[in-house]
Amino acid sequence: MYKILLVSSALALSSLATSALADGAVTGAAGGAITGAIVGGPVGAAVGGIAGGVAGAVVDPPPREVVTYVQQQPAPTASVVVQEPIVVGKPLPADVVVTPVPDNPKYAYTVINNQRVIVEPRTHRVVQVIE
Repeated sequence: MYKILLVSSALALSSLATSALADGAVTGAAGGAITGAIVGGPVGAAVGGIAGGVAGAVVDPPPREVVTYVQQQPAPTASVVVQEPIVVGKPLPADVVVTPVPDNPKYAYTVINNQRVIVEPRTHRVVQVIE
């Protein structure tokens, strides 16, 4: 019975996510619920849905113009290396220097471990890692 409820809940959240794909909270909640269900069953689905919703609501992808700007900037001569993984939604170490995006002060960027990373300048929180 729990499996049927779990699968139907996951499908309902998944269809909700596709109808509102632009909303990060909905997609985060659906992804978190499905992942939580796989790992921890019904309780995991509830916890994963809440955690995914919070994470999805917090990090919106930057506008295309910001990504293009960051991609076109010359690479720095010195490479910054950070040992911990660079994860969207998590802050960079405070000593990492970021460069503001001139036309959009809501974003800044840096190059870490040879990857361009877009961040919120005030919090140093990673918004996007450009592959």
